[in-house]
Amino acid sequence: MDSELSEEQRKGLLVEQQNELNSHQIYKRLSRLMDEEGNREVLARISGDEQRHYRFLGDLTGEELEPNEAKISWYVFLARVLGLTFAVKLMESGEEEAQEAYGGLAESVPGVEELIEDEEEHEHRLIAMIDEERLEYVGSIVLGLNDALVELTGTLAGLSFAFQNNSLIALSGLITGAAASMSMGASEYLSIRAEGGENALKASLYTGAAYVLTVLFLVAPFFAFESYTVSLPVTLLLAVLIIMVFNYYVSVAKDLCFRRQFAEMAGISLGVSALSFMVGILVKTFLGVDL
Repeated sequence: MDSELSEEQRKGLLVEQQNELNSHQIYKRLSRLMDEEGNREVLARISGDEQRHYRFLGDLTGEELEPNEAKISWYVFLARVLGLTFAVKLMESGEEEAQEAYGGLAESVPGVEELIEDEEEHEHRLIAMIDEERLEYVGSIVLGLNDALVELTGTLAGLSFAFQNNSLIALSGLITGAAASMSMGASEYLSIRAEGGENALKASLYTGAAYVLTVLFLVAPFFAFESYTVSLPVTLLLAVLIIMVFNYYVSVAKDLCFRRQFAEMAGISLGVSALSFMVGILVKTFLGVDL
């Protein structure tokens, strides 16, 4: 069969053959991580399909390949640390690329049409199977994270010019953050309880934990450096990085537009920081605060 293939076609099939082998191993190992039997069975079945695809393409190319252990370990690591949903959604992007690659070979290589149908079925089954707690409470995490970013970057910016003392700024930020995290957690609990929702306590804990972790990251530069002129820019940079990483995670896991989510969240946080810094200037100038 491989004699009927052009060199370009053969190279393309070898790339997809490697992808199918890697996917087979990734899904196989992910299935072993599943506690829920239904999800485990779906992943195992997809792994078997990918193995069948690999063997089909191997008959065409006449090659036996070795799995890419680095890539396989990376996706398993992502699933363990960031959750199955995130890892699987990244795999999905590979499935879409595979469908496009196969589409160009469907007319000239018999059997490729069936592979395209399998890849499309995988996508739908993967979306349907995912039921992960961390995504169920992503709204609570967004609430805590977003409020901490907006409030603390603004507070730290205002305190920076008003106090111009890193120790005072850091302690004030920690006290403000601790009080606000408890307030946010309690508000989330009461809000969900009032709406008759379930797991109000767990949602409030996610909100409070997201808030506290964000506060610690934002305040850290004021402990690490002596001058607020260094600490504040580093804090703002950390805020942007937190926004970037979190929005990338959510955009992949929830199929949202990363650029729009990132621009909106970063714009609000940095805008509030700029306004708060100006408030600090006004307070220091007109009230004569000098610490």
